[in-house]
This record gives sequence, structure tokens and C-alpha cells, in this order.
Amino acid sequence: MEDTATAGQKILDNVATQWDREIPRGGFGAVIAHAGVGKTALLVQLALTEIVNGRHVLHISMDDPLKKVDLWYREVFQHLVGQELSQATARWGKVLLHRFIMIFQADRFTVPRLEERLAELIEQKIFSPELIIVDGLHFEKSTRDMLLELQSLAKRHSLKIWFTVHAHRHEEPMPDGMPPGFGSLVDLFSLVWQIKQEGATISLNSLVGASPTGKLFLDPVTMLLRD
Repeated sequence: MEDTATAGQKILDNVATQWDREIPRGGFGAVIAHAGVGKTALLVQLALTEIVNGRHVLHISMDDPLKKVDLWYREVFQHLVGQELSQATARWGKVLLHRFIMIFQADRFTVPRLEERLAELIEQKIFSPELIIVDGLHFEKSTRDMLLELQSLAKRHSLKIWFTVHAHRHEEPMPDGMPPGFGSLVDLFSLVWQIKQEGATISLNSLVGASPTGKLFLDPVTMLLRD
């Protein structure tokens, strides 16, 4: 199991190197998928890879409560290291030092509110992120102005932002594969990846920017990246 975990971490390291090169400071990346196909799991894997490399990650959830987000990290971490938390307490402790979770209600989320909370963390020297994950933003209700505000925030703080984008099963995608509510905003993104499920196979493909190195898949049980 540890050999499998090591192989998975190598894949993640390669993917992280690639997206870090593709997305500039102040830039956006996005993962598009239907519900339950692995958007959050993939971004948690990317977050954990950043954390292992000593970077601070702010995870913003608009769908799930704090306990559920923390459970995502615990489960993915255990799969990645091939150990129970009780056997990897020191490594898990590092995760907690480099990760901060914020919960917002999607319909009440505003960039000024985020900026206010972020400023408090930074000014009090509690937490200063280098990567933000925004999980659950309703793009069909989001405006370009909001995303431009977020982009401005990212540039001021010299960080990068990853988003999950929900593709509704009842909506026909646009010719370029984008969900209808996201297509008019895609020019703001440096990298857009799509998780696509066909039967028992879950693949990771690129819609904008360079494709992930090699053909990559998500394990349908652990949701870990594999080749």
C-alpha cells in the first residue's frame, strides 16, 4: 500500500509542478465535473501537495460544513501516505499548521467579506495563504465583476486560486465542453481541467491550458490520481 501511495504522490508532484507553471500569481485555475465525480477530492490532493512543500492553503467551502471539509483532508491524506492518522501524527500535524478552512454560504459570499476575514488572519499573523481553493461557488449566479474582484485580491496578495465548477447533468455543454454558466467567464482562467466519468473510468482532461502530463485518471474508490 505504501508503494501505491508513493506512486500517487509522484503523479501529484508532477501535476502540481505543471499547474504551478501554468497559473501565474494572481491567476485562476478550475476543475469542472458533475456532482460526486471528484472535484473536491482532486483539489484536496493538490492542496496537500502544496502543504507538503511548506506552502499555506486556504480552503473556502460554500457547500460543506467544516467537519466534512476536514474529513475530506483526513481521508485523502490517509490514502496518500498509506497510513492511518494514528500512525502519521507528525505528518498530519504539519497539514494542520499549513491549512485553514473558511465556510461561507454561497448566496452570502462577497469578495469584500473574504478580504476582511483574510486581512484579519494576516494582520494577526495567524495565517497568510499562498493558495486559495474556492469550492462550491455558483458560477451561474456569479458575475464577471465578482471574479475580477477576486483576481485583484489574488494579485494583491500574490497568490493563486483554484475553483470547483459544477456541471449540471441536465444541461448540454457548450461546443468547447464548458458548462453554459461558465463559458462566458472562462477567459479569466489560465487553466481549466475537466473530470469526466464514463462507466467505471474517471479521466482528467484539459479544456484550457496544457494537458496534465500523460493520461491521468481518478481511482473510483480512493479518488486519488493515477496513470
